[in-house]
Amino acid sequence: MGRALANGDPMLPMFSDPTAFTLLPVEARLRVERLRSEPAVKGLKEAIERGYLLRQAKIMAARTLAIDDAIRAVPGAQLVILGAGLDGRAWRMPELSDVTVFEVDHPDSQREKRKRVAALGQVAREVRFVPIDFARDDLGQGLAAAGHDPKRVTTWVWEGVVMYLTRNAIETSLAVLAARSAASSQLIVLYHSPALLLLLLGPIVRWLGEPLRSAFSPRGLRSLLAKYDFEIVRDQSVAEIGREISVELAASTNVAQHLRIAVAKRR
Repeated sequence: MGRALANGDPMLPMFSDPTAFTLLPVEARLRVERLRSEPAVKGLKEAIERGYLLRQAKIMAARTLAIDDAIRAVPGAQLVILGAGLDGRAWRMPELSDVTVFEVDHPDSQREKRKRVAALGQVAREVRFVPIDFARDDLGQGLAAAGHDPKRVTTWVWEGVVMYLTRNAIETSLAVLAARSAASSQLIVLYHSPALLLLLLGPIVRWLGEPLRSAFSPRGLRSLLAKYDFEIVRDQSVAEIGREISVELAASTNVAQHLRIAVAKRR
């Protein structure tokens, strides 16, 4: 929803994601259309929801732009998107025209997504869906069966997933990534750093069924990734990224000091 709202926003001319709206379920599309067509809202609840979603759209734009730039920095690398969800990069990034994209996600999520991408034009050379139930299936075996080549450079995108995983689950995945990463491969991680805001949000997201399970200081994440031979070369908060992009994004992303994006290289 955030990417769909940000796409076409005249205040965000640098951002574009024409896939986002198509990838949404019907109910979410209707909410986006209402937000676009009804500038005035009735009632406090509607005003709060509108303000929250519009701010989240700016935050999503900033983090998407940063991750896209990191992907472009390693042209031609295999792209593996862990917990791909409604990611639309394989259908919107021309830089992937010679790239095989591996989308790793739960089979139920992939089933719904594959119905919707039928209406989009694929720009990646190839998209391979890797159905993985992370609670039961072996990630390494799944990638191998899909044809991922551990001898070739890989860009791994881990966006919006790590904060919902336990430390043990994170390390289990990192061991697989390390074993399947040739030298100069990169890992892009969106993660939470400890913050008061997370303590306030914790009970809410737990009630919604998505409890936050991990947060790392930049130093802590650096130490963890080094254990698996990944060296962080860049680590910024989304607020810092927003300030670098534009005044508009700086104002809207200021609340995202706790949300960080790290880019690490395989030694």
